[in-house]
Amino acid sequence: MALDPVAYAPYADPDDFIREVTDLIWVDRSISFIRENYEPDSIVHGAYGTSTTRQEVIEGTLQRISADPDRTGQAEDVVWEARGQDAFLSSHLVLSGHLHTSAHSRTIANCLYRRGRMVEEWVVRDSLAGALDLGLDLDELARAQTFRGYTGSWTQPAPVDVVAAGDSGPRPDEHRPEVERVLEMIRTVWNDRDLQKVEAFFARDLVLLTVGNQVVIRPEGYRRALLRFLECFPAGQFEVRDVQTNDDVRYAGLRVAVTWKFVGDYTGAPTYGPRTGKPVDVLGISQFTFHRGALVKEVRLYDDIALRTQIAAARGDGDTVPVNIY
Repeated sequence: MALDPVAYAPYADPDDFIREVTDLIWVDRSISFIRENYEPDSIVHGAYGTSTTRQEVIEGTLQRISADPDRTGQAEDVVWEARGQDAFLSSHLVLSGHLHTSAHSRTIANCLYRRGRMVEEWVVRDSLAGALDLGLDLDELARAQTFRGYTGSWTQPAPVDVVAAGDSGPRPDEHRPEVERVLEMIRTVWNDRDLQKVEAFFARDLVLLTVGNQVVIRPEGYRRALLRFLECFPAGQFEVRDVQTNDDVRYAGLRVAVTWKFVGDYTGAPTYGPRTGKPVDVLGISQFTFHRGALVKEVRLYDDIALRTQIAAARGDGDTVPVNIY
C-alpha cells in the first residue's frame, strides 16, 4: 500500500520518523515536542492501565527522564505497516542502558500515527530487568504502584480476524503466510499447550529475548520459559489484538509484530505470593523474525512488576494512591 508522505513528514519514511522523534524526546530531552507529536486526547495503554490525555504522557515522560538521567536508548527494531494512506502502526523495540555500565533493558512501543500525530499507543517495558540490576525487592516495588485498569479498545473483545483488522484498524494483506504461521504457533503452542510443536515453527537455533533480560536458546529452552509463565495461570489464554509486518535488511529481514493480551486466574504456582484466584490482564508484545520460512527469534515483553501490582491489588495489599502510569 502506497503511503502518503503526510503520514511521516518531514522524515524520509516511518522508520526514520519513529527513530528521530523518539531520540528528540527521550535523548535530546525535548519533552515539549510531545505537544506536537501526540493528539490532545491520545490514548495510551500501558502495563498499569489506560491514560487518555497528552498531558499525562508529558508528565510521565518527565518523571522517567528525571528518575534516571544517565539512561539513553536507541532503536533495535522498527516494524511498521500502513494503516490506510495517511497512517501507520509502528512496533518500536528500544534498547536502553547506561553508556558506562552493562545494565540495559528493552521497551516496545506500538504507536498508531495518523497524519504525523500519535492517536493510540500500546507500550510495555521490561521493568524487571532494572529492578534486578539494582537488587530491589520486587514485591515491595510492586506494592508501591497502582494498577488503574483499562478502558477503550483494550476492554473490547479481541478482533475476529486479526489478519484483516486488529485494534488499530484494517491492515494491508502483506506477508500472509508468515502472519498465519505466527498465529498458528500462538494457537498451537501458547494456547493449546502442544509444546512438542515448538520445533514445527522454530529453527533449532532459536533465540528468545524476554523479561528480566533473559536470553533463552533452543526449543527446549523456549518450552521451559513458557511453562514458567503459564504455571502461575494454568488456564490462561493469549488473545491476539493486532499484528504488523515489515521486511528490511537493516533489521535482518522479515519480522512480524504481535500485540497480545493474556488473561488468566492466579490459581497455579505461587510465584507471586499467596494465590488470589483472581484474573490478571497482561499487555504484551512480541516481535518474531523469520529466516527461510522458520522462526529464528522472538523478543517477548510484558511488565512483570506491573503484573505483581495487579496481584497485590487483588489481595488488598497494594497502594491505592493514583500515580502517573505512562
